[in-house]
Amino acid sequence: MIRKLHVVEVITTLGVGGAEMHLLALTRGLLARGHSAEVVYLKGAGELSQEFLRSGVSVRKIAMESMASSPGAILRLARFLRRARPDVIHTHLLKANAVGAVAALLAGRSARLLSSKHNDERALLRRPVSLAHGALSTLDRRVIVLSDHVGRFVAEHGRVSPSKLRRIYYGVDPGPFERAEGAGARAELGVGPEEFVVICVARFAPQKDHKTLLDAFAIARSQEPKMRLLLVGDDPFGDHRKIAEAHARTLSLGDSVLFLGIRRDVPALLAASNCFAMSSLWEGLGLVFLEAMAAGLPVVATRVSAIPEVVPQGEAGLLVPARDAAAMAQAFVDLARLPDRGRAMGVAGRAWVRQQFGIDRMVDETLDVLREVDSQAPTR
Repeated sequence: MIRKLHVVEVITTLGVGGAEMHLLALTRGLLARGHSAEVVYLKGAGELSQEFLRSGVSVRKIAMESMASSPGAILRLARFLRRARPDVIHTHLLKANAVGAVAALLAGRSARLLSSKHNDERALLRRPVSLAHGALSTLDRRVIVLSDHVGRFVAEHGRVSPSKLRRIYYGVDPGPFERAEGAGARAELGVGPEEFVVICVARFAPQKDHKTLLDAFAIARSQEPKMRLLLVGDDPFGDHRKIAEAHARTLSLGDSVLFLGIRRDVPALLAASNCFAMSSLWEGLGLVFLEAMAAGLPVVATRVSAIPEVVPQGEAGLLVPARDAAAMAQAFVDLARLPDRGRAMGVAGRAWVRQQFGIDRMVDETLDVLREVDSQAPTR
């Protein structure tokens, strides 16, 4: 009989982001296969909590809103882990990786510790952080990385033993994106049928470099005036959305740029668009790229980190250098003027997502690693 696992997933936040949406899909997949999962998060308002609860996954917050509160959070998490006695403790994102590792050690459960690395975290470029990360990573029995690029990065800068690494690409259910209709969203937003719509779905953070995206859009719109830019997302921990809004005003973009905040109808918004764009300075993988390609959109993005692994250049999208507004603008203009090329890229992107980034593949590969950790742990 196949052993059913109980997994405690520890993550820094439950906001609407790629790692959090990935975890939602993973826990749903684990429950569908007869396993059980609990989610613990450390910071923020837990915007996705209800989604997890509706899926049958219990959620609890062990608050760690600042570094000063981390000792208390570690002790509370350790007590919870001693009571829960999970088969595997699976941590996500840098703060939760660290807090979870120490708590698992205090709870006597570090032999059942697994971490996932979702990004090429800039903090690891600082030597003290790199050394601390390497020391804590000795507790991990396995380390899942979501791209080959992230694997190389955490081995070099995070001081993780390559023998522990397992690469598992994100997975996405393409169905909701393939079936979505965009006419209603265009009407709601006041977008005319002749307008070329560029959409970006991303939190407002320095990593995403919205300034370059806005600069590129302004250049492109000076050549192709019938363009709109939809910016979906927010900044719950800072003022970077306000900074982007101020920059859009400086560029006199008016209502050609719509700041839509966090939306629950992303498939419809993608269906309402002609092109997906993101001007990231670094990117571990980018779940939203998979969603955009599943929606049949050509992608314009920066040629950094793992993005070339995800978006085949010239086939499913156009990749440009980071911080190069002129190059990104030219990509927008080319796609606006050559709609057949954009549609062909959209078709290729949909096929690529179905071939390489299926959600069942992601859940099954992750379950293999969870079982590997459980099977090598001492008997209870």
